[in-house]
Amino acid sequence: MLGIQDPRQNHLLAALPAAEASHLFPHLEWGPMPLGEVLYESGMPMRHVYFPTTAIVSLLYVMEDGASAEIAIVGNDGMVGVTLFMGGETTTNRAVVQSAGHAYRLSGQWLKEEFCRAGPMQHLLLRYTQALLTQMAQTAVCNRHHTLDQQFCRWLLLSLDRLPGNELVMTQELIANMLGVRREGVTEAAGNVQKAGLITYHRGHITVLDRAGLEARTCECYAVVKKEFDRLLPYRVEPGGTVVHPASLQSRKGEPA
Repeated sequence: MLGIQDPRQNHLLAALPAAEASHLFPHLEWGPMPLGEVLYESGMPMRHVYFPTTAIVSLLYVMEDGASAEIAIVGNDGMVGVTLFMGGETTTNRAVVQSAGHAYRLSGQWLKEEFCRAGPMQHLLLRYTQALLTQMAQTAVCNRHHTLDQQFCRWLLLSLDRLPGNELVMTQELIANMLGVRREGVTEAAGNVQKAGLITYHRGHITVLDRAGLEARTCECYAVVKKEFDRLLPYRVEPGGTVVHPASLQSRKGEPA
């Protein structure tokens, strides 16, 4: 069982080979991520990257008039700050904590140097970036073509996948900012899903009662994103960049893949 301050609570960090992990983990700083904390603003220099363990961070695009919409979410599945190793020092979006928890922080300069070594860390981060781009593209399509009820269910499921439990603490105003809609629209969507018996929602606390029902109610976008993350993000990356998936590990143990 993982401890409360174990970097392996983050799936990317858990996927590193033992030698890479022992090299990286001493440089990580563990700390709280309060609800609403802004990690980056558009155009702001990025000095650190973050590996959430129990928090969820929302990546938002903010318009000139202050309106915003979520383009992706990052939780224990990944890392906030891919811009740093992709060649940029700033980003065009805002990163804000949408669900309070904890995360590990790492110096951006240290990460860039490690990335340039072209070892397992580089292979893993590139795969994660591809999965993140899929989430961004699918979010854009979903916001254009699917109903608010479907978008709300997709957002709930993606958030749930990145949390250890089945409860989220989230105000309607914050959800509206994430989805880029009016608060009244979120009230209606949440009410519809609650009437269907899939969630309970009271004073910012959302508890999922029927996950299968949510999956049946949402659009195809959730499954597309989940499938791509499952395909690209391995259980472990071995030295030399060899990707080992859970099915392969099970086969080695004589269990069905």
